[in-house]
Amino acid sequence: MCFSVNVNLVKEEIEERYDVNFPDKYRYEPSYYYHAFGLPEIPTVCSDNPGTVRFLKWGLIPPWVKNSEDADEIRFKTFNARAESVETKLSFSSSFRTKRCLIPVRGFYEWQHIGNNKIPWYIYHAEDEIFTIAGLYSEWMPPDGSGMLSTFTIITTEANELMAEVHNSKKRMPVILGRNDEKKWIEKVLAPADAMNMLKPCPSKNLKAYTIGPLVNNKTANRNTPEVLKPYTWHSGNQLF
Repeated sequence: MCFSVNVNLVKEEIEERYDVNFPDKYRYEPSYYYHAFGLPEIPTVCSDNPGTVRFLKWGLIPPWVKNSEDADEIRFKTFNARAESVETKLSFSSSFRTKRCLIPVRGFYEWQHIGNNKIPWYIYHAEDEIFTIAGLYSEWMPPDGSGMLSTFTIITTEANELMAEVHNSKKRMPVILGRNDEKKWIEKVLAPADAMNMLKPCPSKNLKAYTIGPLVNNKTANRNTPEVLKPYTWHSGNQLF
């Protein structure tokens, strides 16, 4: 699972990192904390126009969805797509073939289960660099013609050694693409077998992680603040986390 990300990136950072143009800087609001259930709009780089940033809403709506009620229901089930079934599952198979995207992030959040406690962690690049999560996107037109909805999902895979310790309940992690694979991932001519080979857990050495405080769990608080990233030590009996 990957439902929470840090996209505190300014326009110029994204343009330089991905060699892209940013079409509308006023539409984009960087945030230390984007949560999937808020259906945020996030900057991405897509296979149909790899030279320009596109803004996609989290929660993929497949093109075959018939009405708005079904769209509202399914998008809460498609925040993530499992790498193991992404080529065959109806919700994702067409996007996997033709609509792949890059999702730039600073880091992401995950929760560790220790007894009855859920300990929040922040995970980021070992060199504190921008990194790229593999995604899929879709475009859906409501029957009332009210306007195209462009949506995305994050692909997850089995956890590496580090993430298996952090996300110890589900043992999953987002697919983090290597720098050499980023442009390949969004090539339209990429063969499905080659795309599937990219959907592996990255090496643990590429990431760092530490525990953070209860602010990230507070749904009524402003989590778009650097305070959400502050290291924090959790106490449970005689144990420290």
